[in-house]
Amino acid sequence: MSVLTSLAQLEAAATGRAQPLATVRHCHVSDAPLVLIPLKLAGEAAAPLAVMLGSDPADPTLLVVPQPRNRDLRFAFAAELAKLVLNHVETSRGAVEELPPGKEGEERIRYGDAPQLLVPNRGGVGFLRLMGRSTRFRRTEGPYAVDPAVPVLGRWLTWFADRNDHPGSSLLLAMTEALRLHWATGQSSLEDGNLAALMGWIAPPEGLDGPAAAALAEDPVTCPPAGPTTDPTFDNEVLAPAIAAYDQAGRDPRVEERVRAALAGQLTPTWDLMWRAVEVLRALPPGAGVPARWERDRDAFTYYHQTFGEAYPQARRDPPVRAARRLHELERAQEAYDAQRAFDDPLVMAEHRLAGQAFGGTVVDSDPTRLDETGKRPKLRPYLRVRTEDPVRLDAGATVCDAARPALKGRIVEIDERTRSVLLELTGGMGRKLVPEAGVVPEIGARVVFTSRSADSWGAAKFPEREATPWTHGGPPEEYVPSDEDAAEEWS
Repeated sequence: MSVLTSLAQLEAAATGRAQPLATVRHCHVSDAPLVLIPLKLAGEAAAPLAVMLGSDPADPTLLVVPQPRNRDLRFAFAAELAKLVLNHVETSRGAVEELPPGKEGEERIRYGDAPQLLVPNRGGVGFLRLMGRSTRFRRTEGPYAVDPAVPVLGRWLTWFADRNDHPGSSLLLAMTEALRLHWATGQSSLEDGNLAALMGWIAPPEGLDGPAAAALAEDPVTCPPAGPTTDPTFDNEVLAPAIAAYDQAGRDPRVEERVRAALAGQLTPTWDLMWRAVEVLRALPPGAGVPARWERDRDAFTYYHQTFGEAYPQARRDPPVRAARRLHELERAQEAYDAQRAFDDPLVMAEHRLAGQAFGGTVVDSDPTRLDETGKRPKLRPYLRVRTEDPVRLDAGATVCDAARPALKGRIVEIDERTRSVLLELTGGMGRKLVPEAGVVPEIGARVVFTSRSADSWGAAKFPEREATPWTHGGPPEEYVPSDEDAAEEWS
């Protein structure tokens, strides 16, 4: 936890209201996202109980499994869920955009939009991942066959869950995490996992402050849990008798309605809360890097949708090389995401300044036309001296870039503790001529922020092909060639 976040939490506790950690929104929110609130049976890892979903706040759809231990009812539920989720996937593509040819001249396209799934918390993401794993390998023919849409749903849920691991992706969002990225409350991080309590701090009802609204949210009668687990008192006193009555009545539709009504009462408050949270996020202006990250999400969605019929279901676990490649990609994405958030948001950059990874100040001296003539040809290398009050924990020779113009890069030449100034040599982002482009080099008196964070600091790693990978890491076993002594023994 950073100093700024700790300060914001103390301020929230003192004022009774959540404090902003960002000035802009760092995630994409679609015009018509699919809000999906799952519930599972207590004590069962992957037994779905109910789900409320939809893209219209006034028209939710409720799907219920009246007896979650019945396999046929579970997969009938999965088939109904598949129709709704896959319909959202197909209707969210938008118009097709033609892109310039790739490196090898192949034609490329991108869908104009992509589907977005919103769940209340991390538990909802985990349940969708588990449900995807339990349905994507199901057979559609032979004994125990399921509806053909069920394994398709499983592959899509697995893909959405995998994209959720990708830093900066907005295809599947847990609402509690999206809100915590932008606000700090006066309660613990564990309590922030409760959507009702978190929203109580951010947007409390009229006449209440954050602590009072959070305390009200702890009442399971007025604010049932946001899933996927249910309240134990509800399970024992309401749900279990209703399911038992359903079994005893021979699955009477009238008794099934009793189960539906009970579960609707548990899900409706969270449904309303989710759409309030969507409006709270939409009220923030999007950060400058959000459209580019959503564009990458659209690229990923387009590729997976286009190749869906040719690919096999995702493996239960990645082979070693693929796992290493995926880990490297996630680490690169995290570094780029952290840098982009800092470039987009002064409050996020302030955390880096407090940590010594960035410094801000006033330009007190500038030599915009300085040339470095030590090589065969002169190079444009302007000097800047920045006076700063920030703690500078970077060393001489460190590479930095301008937060307002990340393409403008430089190198720290010296740090003068006496005058509290930093001498910079600009090395890139000024054009290809020996005279910088107008307005690129900051003038004397300009306020600047330079940081060591960079969105492209990690290069792409090279991984071996499977044929060149040792058998201990998933590659083919080495061919056995007996020695002369072994061959003689075998012959004898």
